Amino acid sequence: MNDLSKSAAPPKAKWVVVGEEGEAQRIDNFLLRELKGVPKSHVYRVLRSGEVRVNSGRVKPDYRLRIGDKVRIPPMRVGEKQTVKLRPLDLPINYEDEALLVVDKPSGVAVHGGSGVSFGVIESLRAARPQAKFLELAHRLDRDTSGLLILCKKRSALVELHRMLREGEVGKVYLAVVKGVAKKSLELRESLHKYVTASGERRVAVQSEGVKAFTKARKLKDNGEFSLLEVELLTGRTHQIRVHLAHAGHPIVGDDKYGDFALNRELKQRLLLHAARLALRHPLSGETLKLESPLPAEMKAFVESRLQ
Repeated sequence: MNDLSKSAAPPKAKWVVVGEEGEAQRIDNFLLRELKGVPKSHVYRVLRSGEVRVNSGRVKPDYRLRIGDKVRIPPMRVGEKQTVKLRPLDLPINYEDEALLVVDKPSGVAVHGGSGVSFGVIESLRAARPQAKFLELAHRLDRDTSGLLILCKKRSALVELHRMLREGEVGKVYLAVVKGVAKKSLELRESLHKYVTASGERRVAVQSEGVKAFTKARKLKDNGEFSLLEVELLTGRTHQIRVHLAHAGHPIVGDDKYGDFALNRELKQRLLLHAARLALRHPLSGETLKLESPLPAEMKAFVESRLQ
């Protein structure tokens, strides 16, 4: 019998030893990253069936990995990957060290793929840095919001930064151009409720049964028609600044979800919201970081021409 008549050897399970990049990560999320292209339902099926083992024992999906854990990953069929050509993104780096990467995200660029977008900041950076063992978003910015975006290069930094964000230990200041003459200072505490429209779009509305949210705003200047506000985000809810300001009667110029649509058609401006400053303790070294991003050209031009 010749070699051609022999059946191919069945695929084997592989063993992965968890390094620093996997520390404290849930096993289900770890598998989803390792098994790109495998449907989530299949990943959870092999977890429930016990085919995935950690240190030779069964684990639940919420098990958090430790450095040195040995993970058995069974052979799984991966769907055919569609090749997506990533166009290079010009992402100015505001700050970088061995644990953190802070970029200046332009308006119109999503932070990650999904919802009709094949790629975003994170996919582009991973493609540009194939040698990086770990690179994850620490928080989000809306697609049309520009400014400072933090990514983590170490899982330990990500875990600590998530804690800091939850507990309000990261100062986040935005600049926004809004319709109307705002008061000198605003304190907005309306609770917010997330929902999905009939067309499948994510929206947020002020609702007493929603989650608590707190936004502070200070007027820097106005011209009788528009105001430039410095906005401090004290909780991190979806679309918080946009919904709070619209509810207060001062929708952000260019907001296509919560804004003045007639005014937007007239002005033809991008969303005039910019993540301008970050103040935080470095999640690993404890060093105080104060980062700043200047107004992007199109927003600066509007402020200089309409608010002087």
